[in-house]
Amino acid sequence: MKLTQKHQEYWRKNLRITGVLLAIWFIVTFVASFYARELNQVVVAGFPLGFYMAAQGSLVVYVLIIWFYARYMKRLDREYGVNEDED
Repeated sequence: MKLTQKHQEYWRKNLRITGVLLAIWFIVTFVASFYARELNQVVVAGFPLGFYMAAQGSLVVYVLIIWFYARYMKRLDREYGVNEDED
């Protein structure tokens, strides 16, 4: 099956946003943990930033990543005519 130019463009945009969001996930998950000692020198609301990122901050970022991806893909699906919404 040969993909049309429109399909290739759709998948290129999909893979690009997936890559960017995975990079953000990696930074929040692994880089923030790696630099926890340095982050703990910054205090947010009475707690060290390293603790805050582990306990709350990373979870908030994960939810925002999911929300943004769903919103972005819904718009992209509508733009390329592959949406599954029933009107």
